[in-house]
Order: sequence, then structure tokens, then C-alpha cells
Amino acid sequence: MNEMSPTGAGPAVLSTPVSPPAASSGRPGGDLSGPLDSVRRRLASMNPSLPAYATDAVDALLDFANAVGTSDMHLQPVEKGIDVRFRHDGVLQPVAAVAPGTSSSIAARLKILADLLTYQNDVPQEGRIANPRHGREIRVSTFPTLHGERVVLRFFGHHRELSGLEELGNPPQLTARIRDALVETSGAMLISGPAGSGKSTTLYACLRHIVTSTNGSRSVVSIEDPIEVPVAGVAQSQVDQASGFDLKMGLRSLMRQDPEVIMVGEIRDRDTAEFAIQASLTGQLLLATFHSDTSAGAVTRLIEMGIEPFLVRSGLITVVTQRLLRTLCKQCARESTDPADFFGMEVDRARVPTGCPQCNGTGYRGRAMISEFLDVRNDHIGRAILRKADSRELYRIAIDNGMTPMFMQAGSLVREGRTSPAEVWRVLGTAIRP
Repeated sequence: MNEMSPTGAGPAVLSTPVSPPAASSGRPGGDLSGPLDSVRRRLASMNPSLPAYATDAVDALLDFANAVGTSDMHLQPVEKGIDVRFRHDGVLQPVAAVAPGTSSSIAARLKILADLLTYQNDVPQEGRIANPRHGREIRVSTFPTLHGERVVLRFFGHHRELSGLEELGNPPQLTARIRDALVETSGAMLISGPAGSGKSTTLYACLRHIVTSTNGSRSVVSIEDPIEVPVAGVAQSQVDQASGFDLKMGLRSLMRQDPEVIMVGEIRDRDTAEFAIQASLTGQLLLATFHSDTSAGAVTRLIEMGIEPFLVRSGLITVVTQRLLRTLCKQCARESTDPADFFGMEVDRARVPTGCPQCNGTGYRGRAMISEFLDVRNDHIGRAILRKADSRELYRIAIDNGMTPMFMQAGSLVREGRTSPAEVWRVLGTAIRP
């Protein structure tokens, strides 16, 4: 990530130039230059010596976050102030550098909003802004560093999380297979991938599909940490670790609520995984997210966590693994025949990013999803699970039995000119090529 090179722009803020094309674009189809210029002018016009400075600065940053629909904002204290960055389309890019003497007051203001202890700055803290000015819940996480408290804001309820299955951008065949899995009355469906791969978006889309396709006739309940998006027709519950209400307790209690579909926000440990798989064997459809690089890797990770292979084979319906690739800006992308731009992909030509005002110099605007669907109900895959085949062997068996790997989908996007080989390399690397 390139360092910012601020230039003087007033007493409170040092404005920052646009980063080179390694950063992300803004809201799909949107133009970031306006909101960025606006927040920089707004911050630069403030006087840091006034008592209301921290309140006004935080309001300006939250207004900006809402305007561009960011998922995360990082306030990193540095020797000369605060380096403020926001994540968009999966990549961090700069907002502004706040001048010296203001980092502690801005961190304190955010801690007040999140009901955290303002006088305690030597240990990490985590809280929530439950009713922010723009109606989006915000998770506030603080962490002590050399130059002060680092604050990271996670914004929930982004507009893209309101998607239906057909709006996710998967190939029609894969969407149809997901719909077929959601008709099942028992078994578990896992949505896997690393952080920031859109797992929650897909999970909520599955819930909406179940509710709308059945006219609310199925009893759908969830246990989440946190509830990111309210879904009509779903009885959603949020864990409360302080009171002892964790995922395991929630799952056990939900079993007495006559559920037909159970959604678990994330399976993180063996106890939750074991109870979730057991629940899927007793007549409920269970949906959950899970961290894994590949669909085959998700299966082997469950076994490595201590879940018996026969339980995985019997309880698991499918694993859908996904990534998000930035799509090229239509205004400035250019065609290349230079093999150096292909990053080892088997193509003769490809479109590559350039950067223009429309994409804020990044070369990309928006993202596209790529996914793979591993059907555990397949006999060949089931037998491999029972004999504890490793993830690479299981991956090959899945491909031999009809699974289209993500790398092949990414190659199609490159050949269509929608993304670049460099972006495929950034997101997938070489680790999961078939």
C-alpha cells in the first residue's frame, strides 16, 4: 500500500493526492472525487483549537462514509497526526491526513459515541454506535499503538447487502444450484471465503429467497454476531457475550423454537461447528458462513476441527466459496498484448487498468462475484470425505465431478474484458488454481 504524500491545506487537515492504481474504486458506478473533495474541504475549514472540532470532524467523516457506502474506515495515528483511509471494493485508499494534536480528541469522540471508556487508552476496546445519524450501525474497535489509539470503524447495512440471489452476479447455473439447495428441509449449507469476500451478502440473499419463495410459510430464525441487516420474515437474535448468550447457547435454545431454517452468522470454533452439524441432521436447514480459501478446504477444515467425517458427509449439503474481483473502469481501461500484463494467465490479450477522474485514478469501478459450488451430496465427494482426503485431492475430485473453480470464472471475466489479470492475481494468487 502506497504511503500518502500530503501537502498543506489549512490548519486542521493535510489534503492527499490520489493514490496510483492500486486502490479501490467507489460505489459501483459512482464517482468518488466529489465526496473526497467535499470531506477534505470540510475538514480543512475546521479549527482544531475549538471545543467542537472533534465532534464536527467525526460528523464529516461519517457523512463521507455514508456518501460513498464504505464498509470500513481506518483512523491510523502517525507521528504527524491521523492517516484516515476507507475501504472500497475491498481495497484501502486515502481520505485525508488529520494534523497533529487532534488524534486523541477524535478517538475520544468515537469512544463516547460507542459507549467506551474514554480514559482507558492502553488496552483494546470494542463497542457499537447503535443509532448513528445515517441509520447504519457502526462497530468501533480501538487498539493502542506507538502514536496513539488506532480506531477502525466497520459499517453494517450497506446497500449491496440488500441483494437477492439473482442480483449477486453468479452464473445462472450456479444460482439455480443454490436455489435447489435452499429447498432442502435438512442439512447444512456453508458460505465460505476470507474476510471481505461478500459472504454475509450472499447469506442474507439466501434468507430473502427462502422468505419470498415460500411466502413466509417456513419458520426462519437466526443467531448472529452481530445482526448486520434486518430481514423481514426472519426472527433474528444477536449474541451477548457479557450475559453468557453465545452462539452455542443460542443454537441450543433455538432448537426449542420449532425452527425449519436456522441461520448462524459465522461458525468460528469446534463447539459451534459440531452443534450446527448436529442441528442440520435433525430436520432443519442450516445456513452459515465459514472462513476458508476453497470449498474443499472448508470441508477438510471441519474435519481438522474435530468434526467426524461421517457427520460432515451426512450433515453437509454444499459449500459455496466466493471472492469479489474489482471490475475495470469502462472509461479508461486499455487493451494490452504484453505477456507481462497477463500474470501467467493463458490469454492472448487482456484489458488493463489505467486510471482517470471517473474512477478516481484507480482503474476500477465496482466489483463482480466469482463463486464455486461443491455438492457434498455427490457420491464421489462423499466417499473422499469419509476417507479423509486432503483438500487438494478433494478439490480435484470436485472439479472432475462438475464443479467450476473460481479461477476459471475469473478467466472468463478477463476474456470478457470485465477485469484484469492483475486483479485476479491480487485476489486469487496461484494457490487455488486447479
